[in-house]
Amino acid sequence: MKVTPVPKIAGAYLFTPTPHVDERGFFCRTFDREIARSVDIDPDRFAQDSVSRSAKGVVRGLHLRSGDGEAKLVRCSYGEVFDVVVDLRPGSPTYRNREFFELSGDTQVTVYVPAGCAHGFQALTDPADLSYRIDRPHDPSEDVTIAFDDPDLAIAWPLAVTLMSARDRQAAPLLRRRGL
Repeated sequence: MKVTPVPKIAGAYLFTPTPHVDERGFFCRTFDREIARSVDIDPDRFAQDSVSRSAKGVVRGLHLRSGDGEAKLVRCSYGEVFDVVVDLRPGSPTYRNREFFELSGDTQVTVYVPAGCAHGFQALTDPADLSYRIDRPHDPSEDVTIAFDDPDLAIAWPLAVTLMSARDRQAAPLLRRRGL
């Protein structure tokens, strides 16, 4: 497994596995505690694994958590997604930077999203499954959502947005949020 820093987002990494492909399909390791430790990510910090399934065109996000934030490992386990990370840590050297990735079930590449960064994605296939490994238990009272169409972020979603949750659709842009 190869680990690559994401230059536009301090502390973010891409973990690129080596799928072993044959006539049956493929097998690959998607997490390795020693490789995580090699870039100062404590594998024992992770508290929950979750998965979401989305139809083509669905946008989820942009989400982050208040308080101590939430670090996560994100991987498309099936289908393809357009993945977005936005650095919203005021003291970060990459503050307000954004980075985009195409994640795919074929490659199984994982993105490490540091605490304090917003994350969102759009499903490019029907369906697309996104797997999350989160570093602390979910607390809905800490949920923060940033508008997916925030003009200051100018995210060029590749497809027309087909469906969103009411919370995501009604989210405020960064300009109207304090401390971000």
